[in-house]
Amino acid sequence: MNTPAKIPSPADFSHVRDWVFDLDNTLYPHHINLFAQIDTNMTAFVSELLQLEPAEAKLLQKRYYHEHGTTLAGLMLHHKVDPNAFLERAHAIDYSALLPDEVLGSAIKRLPGRKFIFTNGTVAHAEAAARALGILDHFDDIFDIVAADYVPKPAGATYDKFASLNRIDTKHAAMFEDLPRNLMVPKALGMKTVLLVPRNLDTAILETWERVEHIDADIVDYLTDDLTSFLQRLLSDAA
Repeated sequence: MNTPAKIPSPADFSHVRDWVFDLDNTLYPHHINLFAQIDTNMTAFVSELLQLEPAEAKLLQKRYYHEHGTTLAGLMLHHKVDPNAFLERAHAIDYSALLPDEVLGSAIKRLPGRKFIFTNGTVAHAEAAARALGILDHFDDIFDIVAADYVPKPAGATYDKFASLNRIDTKHAAMFEDLPRNLMVPKALGMKTVLLVPRNLDTAILETWERVEHIDADIVDYLTDDLTSFLQRLLSDAA
């Protein structure tokens, strides 16, 4: 098993012309924890929909997430939920914790080629977060759960649709993600893969399968806890 590198090699990225970024816990750090708000909203939605106590709703929500990739996928399959109603409720959050990041924006802008956001959330959520970070204008497009026909990452068909729609040669692309399982298909497609981890990794509360010691390093080329520094180092070395 290979060990993911932490310092980017410019030679490893010299062929990359399409740069693909997950949104949550990737374009902004894990400790910002916007997802805590989304998680609370999803639990409330499940509780109200199925008339469950919050604790029961949380358990069902997490079970659907593990079994189907997203809570929404489970709700659509088992309860015929209107996805738009769920997504609107889930992403009704406060983005004030996100502050403009000019250094990150500059690094993304300097990357050679096209840049995409590829999220299991919505375009509206991605736009709001990226706008708050001051980086929205640096992206060519956003591919969201609606464009994916509500089939979330890590489903192979969703990556195929994303690549086909945007005419991406995956062997000349790189994918940045915070969930190891979402890098399995990109790696198989020939993409360069970069895993974002929390800066306080030893104390961060993560699912078992999210922890570094449980990562199949054969699917992760690089590992970093600082996207901005990673991109700056890559661009600096490549200059």
